[in-house]
Amino acid sequence: MKVSVIGSGHVGLVTGVCFAEKGHEILCVDHDTEKLAKLKKGESPFYEPGMNELLQKHLASKRLQFSNRTEDAVEYGQAIFICVGTPSTARGKADMTFVEKVAQTIAENLKEYRLVIEKSTVPIKTGERIKRTIARYAKGDAQFDVASNPEFLREGSAIEDTLKPDRVVVGVDSAKAESLLREVYAGFNCPIVVTSVGSAELIKHASNSFLALKITFANWLARLCEASGADVEQVVHGMGLDHRIGKHFLNAGIGYGGSCFPKDVDALAHIAEELRVDASMIRGISDMNKGQLQAFYDKIEKELWVLTDKTIAIWGLAFKPNTDDLREAPALRLIEMLKKAGAKIRAHDPVAMPNTRKLHPDLYFAKDAIDAAHGADALVVCTEWPQYRETDLAKVKAVLRVPIIFDGRNCLDRKRAAELNMRLFGIGKSAVGPA
Repeated sequence: MKVSVIGSGHVGLVTGVCFAEKGHEILCVDHDTEKLAKLKKGESPFYEPGMNELLQKHLASKRLQFSNRTEDAVEYGQAIFICVGTPSTARGKADMTFVEKVAQTIAENLKEYRLVIEKSTVPIKTGERIKRTIARYAKGDAQFDVASNPEFLREGSAIEDTLKPDRVVVGVDSAKAESLLREVYAGFNCPIVVTSVGSAELIKHASNSFLALKITFANWLARLCEASGADVEQVVHGMGLDHRIGKHFLNAGIGYGGSCFPKDVDALAHIAEELRVDASMIRGISDMNKGQLQAFYDKIEKELWVLTDKTIAIWGLAFKPNTDDLREAPALRLIEMLKKAGAKIRAHDPVAMPNTRKLHPDLYFAKDAIDAAHGADALVVCTEWPQYRETDLAKVKAVLRVPIIFDGRNCLDRKRAAELNMRLFGIGKSAVGPA
């Protein structure tokens, strides 16, 4: 089947290459000429495991093409996926400028039936507005349907999530739209959940907000554990064995980041407020998440006393492992707080340093984890990359000026740190090592 994907960011590009992998013929559109030049050479503009391999495979197979014209997408694909950005404005309202522009361009170039599918995360009733916009701007009498097909991919495992999803949600209001989407997903071995368009739109926001709530609850528990002497990992393990709760996303840390959770939580709160539904619980998720990082900073400041002219090693810059995405990354917010206090930063991340250098060119970017720790008054772990878990703590102690570690992801070996007489602070745990 010929499928068009408008927008070649993380969602759009992953969608395009994975559909090509399933045998469809794909045209991906993006107006960023620099990005397109890289894509046509088989180079992904962002880090995602397996992406370059799939890009190169399907450029060679001719099942994947690129264009800078939305008009080409309307002509090419019977199914057109909208995957453009919906950035947050003040108080979390989604900016729908790009979505509306795409809808207008589709309308102005519509000559025969097309199924227009919103893949971007959008507020409820967006499908209605896309439908109304296309009807208003269409020049002929060509028929169309609008559907919702939210994505549930995780950066760092986006290809696996797309090719082997837990479920596919399709929001439709016609039998023809449902039939076409079933054809698109015919090669996927998973349940297909068919809903109304509005329900599908809300499922995405509700899912991400609930996962953010689980993280936030674990972080709240961590503060309670630190105050009471309990161990948060023991607590959430006991909770997670209850199948009604589950262990996933009950990991305490320094807060969530990325492009989805912060934006989707704020957007759901804004949607609720527009509909005059109390949103204090949802707003509280965001507030608590911001407070978690502040509590971590306060712990560092309390232990180190004066931060001016102290050297702090930072392990991990991306908001999570296996990505170079810095959007809402806790590490970057922490770096800004430390710099404001007068600290000097030695930073390392396996893939996110080039992006970080654009934002903080004054930082020292280390060649490896040990180099980052060299001469530092403390080491701070912000992202739980496997490389950091496996680093020899004896080598770390040998290069640190002061053997103090703040493990913001509870990923280091606490027993080994204690054996080495290193002072290690975790999240929701008592500190180990000499005071």
